[in-house]
Amino acid sequence: MKRLLRETSAYKRLRADAAENDLSHAVLVLFPDEKLLRPLLRECAAVYFGAEDGGRVSRLIGEESFSDCVFFPAEGEKLTAESAARLLDESVLRPVEGTRKLFVLDGFQNVTPLVQNKLLKMFEEPAEGVCFLLGATAEHAVLPTVLSRMKKLTVPPFSEEQVQAALAREYAGEQGIAAAAAASGGIYSVAVDLLKGGGEDFALAARFLTEENFAACCREIGERKEKRAFLAALKLTLRDALFHATWQERYAALRKKEIEEIAREYPAGALIRAVSLTGEAERQIQFNANFGMALFTLALGIREEKEKWRKLSS
Repeated sequence: MKRLLRETSAYKRLRADAAENDLSHAVLVLFPDEKLLRPLLRECAAVYFGAEDGGRVSRLIGEESFSDCVFFPAEGEKLTAESAARLLDESVLRPVEGTRKLFVLDGFQNVTPLVQNKLLKMFEEPAEGVCFLLGATAEHAVLPTVLSRMKKLTVPPFSEEQVQAALAREYAGEQGIAAAAAASGGIYSVAVDLLKGGGEDFALAARFLTEENFAACCREIGERKEKRAFLAALKLTLRDALFHATWQERYAALRKKEIEEIAREYPAGALIRAVSLTGEAERQIQFNANFGMALFTLALGIREEKEKWRKLSS
């Protein structure tokens, strides 16, 4: 895991800035993997203290217990007005051990505009030696006034090869590593969820596309904890079905008879539209659309496309 995070452009850029003694006092790291955002911020925080290669400070930052590196909010929580007030109070305190104090703000995409506004002056005019490292999964959730005060480091999704190599290191011998990496879209935690699911998400994706009672299937999927993994499995299922429908099955990552059955049931044009509709549904869900309703609308739209393209090809 550490190796994968240290391959990110944000980590490499911060290391380069540190080598030139040019670390910014306020940095925003945009990283699409919400589950790995905090671990990435811990790796990046270590750069501020020259603690990337182990030792006491490195260990304490990893445990989030180093006095001069303070994490907000507590893991699994959101930065509220109350915790923002505490952050403001602590930001004027001098470093304990050295000349630099770093405040790491995780999950900034969940911070309300009201709280972001409360922090603006602190970002713009920090106390001497105080730095801020913010992490968010989406830029649109960060106020433009906050963005204007930050050095922005955008981390793209990992390559499929990077994800597969990391899975092979961490889950050596597990079945389904290649398919999980192919479906992940470069989001490592999604690949892990798919791998741990043992292929269940791919089976659900096939049912989602073929079952007549798709409303019941949508309800079942809507109750799953790892929703992003299902959407990833669905996109790969549609892509591989399209490969089969266009006689390019050699490129398919999934070797299942269900894929061939979907390819026979759906015309190629319908599969192309289904991929597009799935992407639209995913974006709506990211903007807090109800997952179950979005799935039902998606299932309905995909079936409408199937019938339309069947009529066109008949």
